[in-house]
Amino acid sequence: MRNIKWKRRFKKEGNIENPAVLFFHAMGVTGKSSSPVAEHLKDRYYCIMPTSTVYCAGQNYISKADELRQLEAYLVEQRITELALVASSLGADLACAFLAETKLPVHHVFFDGGQFAQIGKMTRRIMVPFLYLAIKSVYWSKGKTLKRIMWCDDEKIKPYFIAAGKNLTYGNMRRQMTDSLEDKPLPKLSEELQKHTFWEFGSKEEHFKYRNAVVQTYINGNFPVFEGFNHMQYQIQNSEGFARMLETIIETDRLPELAFAMWYRGK
Repeated sequence: MRNIKWKRRFKKEGNIENPAVLFFHAMGVTGKSSSPVAEHLKDRYYCIMPTSTVYCAGQNYISKADELRQLEAYLVEQRITELALVASSLGADLACAFLAETKLPVHHVFFDGGQFAQIGKMTRRIMVPFLYLAIKSVYWSKGKTLKRIMWCDDEKIKPYFIAAGKNLTYGNMRRQMTDSLEDKPLPKLSEELQKHTFWEFGSKEEHFKYRNAVVQTYINGNFPVFEGFNHMQYQIQNSEGFARMLETIIETDRLPELAFAMWYRGK
């Protein structure tokens, strides 16, 4: 296997001979934020958790296309031939671009509170200083300001916000927002892939407002709502339950029976 010096950090858990699960992390955290979930999957799956160059020390975020190029090259190096995919919050934006372009077979996809916002260029530019200061403040305050930008300041997620804020630069934040959340139609996904994709939102989260656009675009998909849950709450507070849910989806192509899963449509 070639020894490539990657711009991005790639956290791995599990045996490379097992089926692969690729994670796309949320804004303001590192790829390691998926480690609590991966801990419960690593005996049966090979979990790959890249960190965007936005949050890698000494690296420059170039573009979404560059992020995808790095990712595809890494998967080739790892000899990954097929995979499942999990994307959280802003990670959904990059994950959708990956799904639209990759030649690798992707068998199942789970979006946790995907930020499928379609925002104009000028608005995104205005957002940059506020997002930068919000994320940096978590690092500067050692996590004390986390609840100001998210619904919780849970110790389970706080370390990953602090680590991301440490390495974040204004330039990287600006360049990422230049080609993220663009006001363009959502990427086209095949009807077959849609049938094996789950777009989940918590009923209490702000991102719930994006759900209708997703339902209308991906009409063959599955759209569970976690009633009474906030943004990524199930994943953060019950990593084992979240992991077992992913296992069931990968193994049976269906969401398990969850008392809080409402308004579910499956194929």
